[in-house]
Amino acid sequence: LYLMSKSLLGKWSVFVILVFCWIYIRKFQSRQDSEVVSTVTAICALAIALITSALLPVDIFLVSFMKYPNGTYKEWATSNETRGQIEATVLYGYYTLYSIILFCVFLWIPFVYFYYEEKDDNNTNRCLVRKPLFTYVKPLTFFPFIFITDGLPALSFSISSLTLIGMLAVITYTAYGMSVMPLNLIKGTRSVVYERLENTEDIDEVEHQIENLKSKCKDGRPLSSKDRRNLEELENKLQLLRRRGRHLDIAERNCCTKLGTALRPLKIILGVFIILVALLFIVALFISNLDKALHSAGISYGFIIFGTNLTNPLNELLLALQPVFPLDYILITVITMYFVLTSMAGIRNLGIWFFWIKLYKIRPKRTCPQALLFLCMILLLIVLHTSYMIYSLAPQYVMYGSQKYLVPVRSKKKKNYLNFCLTCDADAPEDQCIVTRTYLFLHKFWFFSTIYYFGNWVFIGTFLIGLVVSCCRGKKSVIEGEVEADDSDLSDDEYVH
Repeated sequence: LYLMSKSLLGKWSVFVILVFCWIYIRKFQSRQDSEVVSTVTAICALAIALITSALLPVDIFLVSFMKYPNGTYKEWATSNETRGQIEATVLYGYYTLYSIILFCVFLWIPFVYFYYEEKDDNNTNRCLVRKPLFTYVKPLTFFPFIFITDGLPALSFSISSLTLIGMLAVITYTAYGMSVMPLNLIKGTRSVVYERLENTEDIDEVEHQIENLKSKCKDGRPLSSKDRRNLEELENKLQLLRRRGRHLDIAERNCCTKLGTALRPLKIILGVFIILVALLFIVALFISNLDKALHSAGISYGFIIFGTNLTNPLNELLLALQPVFPLDYILITVITMYFVLTSMAGIRNLGIWFFWIKLYKIRPKRTCPQALLFLCMILLLIVLHTSYMIYSLAPQYVMYGSQKYLVPVRSKKKKNYLNFCLTCDADAPEDQCIVTRTYLFLHKFWFFSTIYYFGNWVFIGTFLIGLVVSCCRGKKSVIEGEVEADDSDLSDDEYVH
């Protein structure tokens, strides 16, 4: 955080993150039911999630930056004290941002969720104080602070406990987002002209059915209870179809729709590329888990493995890019942001669920403040587990980055020692290769590592199921999410143009 505030690149990075968060929240925020406190909270929480996700690339860069490509330490990093200060700074950076996430998840976001101002029927502001619900949440707000009072180890335990919830969010939203996002780009949307014609035919058919029902009472006889229910359902359906017609008319005249049609070939290419990247990640994750199953110390030691025994394609790619600075750091940053963006896509398509109950929908310009707060809370939890996911994809690179070390080998002919430069791995001397703080943070408690290991298998299965479901589904409507029949009080009301 200090470096980001002092360097020009860091300032621009923070500025870009804040602009992106503002645009993203404003894109989905309801125009009728917006509130300043919830909006600011959502933007800040989303920015914290993105900044925290950047810690892993920074950690890998710092341990790699201490050494020259020939395996020797740089002059300023030769002292153990200097290296220790840098390692401690990174570790405290983790603790600081993770503590902020705990504060947001347990105190800030719940407080804003249950105490926000909205307009009542008389267009006057009132504060909704939902004390019965907040009474149950209130004890949880002090949960992390109880652990903090016992020191950093207890804080690590509380963060690891919360990471388990993040694992469930990753399995649910990230795995599905990795499959649905590229397939939506490949399949595209339905033709707006065809949708308008189909909608017009449906309107004519419903109007004809309404006329037939009303004709039964022309002679003064009242309609039966069954006919009245059918008439009410048909009138609601007709109202929904007319609203769809208005939105389709707007979409047909919209410049963005025409631009999207012109860029259709690029979307297909991008979708194919993203699905290939997703398959690469799944293959790398499968090989990493298989390596742990075959060569680790077992379940009682958290399936911890030192080094890689099976060839991992993503790990090898990162190691191959090391000689060309800074391609490996760019790739690891892209991988990190890929997980965040696919998580957003998963939440966008699935909505907010509590077990089998759908609470909220995430819809452009129609998302209520509570749904945005839930979205940001889920992303904060996902970020906590992202580091372990990336470690599983490229374990050797996440442990040591691009570090190399020197090995003295005695020459048979000249009878002297020659230094050979090797890539850092588990066999390297402890004083020659520095392990990232991320790796140490992830393996503080073996039982959490065991749960994460089995969670990776569930993640692979969820991705494959999501891929099949996404392939079987048809094209989305060009006005997807704008008009829906099952709108409720938990979703944003229809926006009247």
